[in-house]
Amino acid sequence: MQSFGNIYFPSLKWSSTILVVTLLSFLFSDPAKAKFSKSERVIFQQSIIDRRSYLNPKYKKIRRKKTKYIIVHTSEAGLKSTLNVISRGKLIRKAYRTKGGHSHYVIARNGRTYRILSKQYIADHAGRSMWNGETDISKLSIGIELVGYHYTSITNRQYSSLRILIGILQKSNNLNDRAVLTHSQIAYGKRNRWIKRTHRGRKKCAKNFLRSKAGLSTAWNFDPDVKAGRLVADPKLKAIFYDHRVDVAGLVDSNAITEKNTAWAIAGEDYDSSATLYKLPNGKVIPGDQIKNRIGWIRIPKNTLVLLNQSNSLNYKKNQGPIKTISEGLNAWIFAGSAYKKKTTFYFLPNGQMKNGRQIFDWDDLPQNTKMVVGYRRPVTVMRRRPPIKIAGKRYNNNKTLYYFPKKKLIPGDKINDFRRLPTGVLIFLPMKSS
Repeated sequence: MQSFGNIYFPSLKWSSTILVVTLLSFLFSDPAKAKFSKSERVIFQQSIIDRRSYLNPKYKKIRRKKTKYIIVHTSEAGLKSTLNVISRGKLIRKAYRTKGGHSHYVIARNGRTYRILSKQYIADHAGRSMWNGETDISKLSIGIELVGYHYTSITNRQYSSLRILIGILQKSNNLNDRAVLTHSQIAYGKRNRWIKRTHRGRKKCAKNFLRSKAGLSTAWNFDPDVKAGRLVADPKLKAIFYDHRVDVAGLVDSNAITEKNTAWAIAGEDYDSSATLYKLPNGKVIPGDQIKNRIGWIRIPKNTLVLLNQSNSLNYKKNQGPIKTISEGLNAWIFAGSAYKKKTTFYFLPNGQMKNGRQIFDWDDLPQNTKMVVGYRRPVTVMRRRPPIKIAGKRYNNNKTLYYFPKKKLIPGDKINDFRRLPTGVLIFLPMKSS
């Protein structure tokens, strides 16, 4: 209930009139008004990249009879993978490929917005879902995918585009802020080894979504299906969306397993998928569908990294050394976590450019086959009076001591045979901490 405080009205007649008008304006005002200007809307609409022609031809387009919700997702993948999966479909448990059409819009981390499916059609984006007793929310909603992960921050550019897009969709469908929800709010799961009753928490996507940054009000203070006893609450989602006791940022976990951050807490129902990879502290990588037989779920070591949507990325195993290669499904965040944009993370682009994390601004356009190293000092140039042994000491030929050659090759110290013949201008990269 909106509180009006101790307002003084000069007469009862006028006070009643003013109160009624105020309440009506509060209850029935257009939530999309004043969120963006007309020129912002026009510029944004003209900037949307149309990818409807990339939609899987097997996807059957059916007009939606009613639009009641707008559902926000995080894609749990990089831009290229997201666009491909949303349009063409994805492989599920090695046996079945969907037919695409998994969202209406995709917003890249630089704010670029893509139209995947015309908004009047049903997109297959919500899966097993329920809100306020209604199921199959895909048939009642418009889906928006934000490129990124639920354990990372949504960018300011994404919020800027999302603010305008949501406002446009609200206005065209006569929807208020209560109609805007995240996938993690509406998805529900059946019994499993983690939870013995039908429950929230099946999906974690967009649990890092900050409504205020998208120009939205708090809207809901409770989960109607949990309140009605239809579903069991997920404690973390409850704290984020309804208790409002803790800042969302403080509840967004990393993708590393700890005592409290389980495989289920990170991956949801995809915890045992072949497309979910577990990188153990010793460097071993095991797909989710092999964990039970190879090590057992209760024996997963702490600090194991959980990598989502890696069906085409088993080449992660090729990146076990300090030099990582960005490729399909393997982006900077997967290798570096929150350190991806630090000055101690270096990127070696295919065109020969070298940049640290603070020097890169358009992450979606980071080329495939870019090499990267994490946790390294600023490089030192090899000179005649300053040979490798003076710079690196006994670790000059170690595999973690990296040499960047003038011809733009990055080579570990243990792969160099003759250090006496290093060309002038070679750069040495030393790790921040010795191990």
